[in-house]
Amino acid sequence: MLENRTMIKLCGMTRRKDIIYAVNMGVDALGFILAESPRQVSLEKVRELIQNLPPFINRVAVVVNPEPKEVAEIEKSGLFDYIQFHGSEQPEMLKNTVLKSIKAISIAGKEDLAEVKKYKESADYLLFDTKIGSQSGGTGESFDWSLISEVELPYILAGGLGADNIEEALRKLNPLAVDINSKVENEPGEKNHFLVKKTFEKIKSFQSISEGKLKLKFI
Repeated sequence: MLENRTMIKLCGMTRRKDIIYAVNMGVDALGFILAESPRQVSLEKVRELIQNLPPFINRVAVVVNPEPKEVAEIEKSGLFDYIQFHGSEQPEMLKNTVLKSIKAISIAGKEDLAEVKKYKESADYLLFDTKIGSQSGGTGESFDWSLISEVELPYILAGGLGADNIEEALRKLNPLAVDINSKVENEPGEKNHFLVKKTFEKIKSFQSISEGKLKLKFI
């Protein structure tokens, strides 16, 4: 059932062979970090990486507090379908982008959920990630999922997701999509194909079981 399908985004892509593997595993979206990061890539590198990418796979530019000029360059490049904002950007910036927007909200405590109200009208989608100190995203750690258990808006779940906890996350929450990154790497930007496969298979297996339960309810 379509409404029961959790979309999968693999982020921090830096190698062509990892993209090919993810595509063959059935990835829905690929994330490219343009902000300062161990996984940072340039627009020129992204163009090289996505050459001959099959249709219907979304490409996401990940930025942190970009200048309007940088957003315009991303839009004009024709390389992306979404921009994912990870900083303290003003809601107007998200509203004005010609691409679809994702606003990452970093969660350390309940007080961080105030950001939902700030961005829910300007972003196409919200993404919940882990905040540890001043570091937001790419921590390899999960946050307390109970903090978002009552969020009714469709959202993307990120933050330390991998084969060891993805099933628990899907059981406890109902995310529109999951964002996988550091927990399936050998080192930043270098994906471990075994861990990617294991994580993707667990997501798809969970979906199959859930879909079977839904079908039984309609019999």
